[in-house]
Amino acid sequence: MNTDKIYAESLANEYAPKDTSKVVTLKKLDNKAKMPATVSAYSLGIISALVLGAGMCFSMKIIGDGSQTMFIVGVVLGVLGIAGVCVNYPIYKKLLENGKKKYAYEIMELAKEISEAE
Repeated sequence: MNTDKIYAESLANEYAPKDTSKVVTLKKLDNKAKMPATVSAYSLGIISALVLGAGMCFSMKIIGDGSQTMFIVGVVLGVLGIAGVCVNYPIYKKLLENGKKKYAYEIMELAKEISEAE
């Protein structure tokens, strides 16, 4: 087994011009359709979880001065965090639907070309 030859071929493949196939383009379009929904879902989920956690910390007197006002602030923050978590999935579904509508024609045409070529 000639390892030098294998290394040379792998290095040559790395620098060779890439042949962009229709399948790769189809995958990129699919990602482009789904990415905004995914990013917004993760962002809203993380922010809502952090707000919920901060609210819990205020209401359990972990942070803050332990007064009644801080408890109320904690409960309000907790409710806002829960509301954010609850609306996250419907927002995700709506954004995903919009992304799929936006790129549906291009994806369908490219998928049709790929299936007819074989």
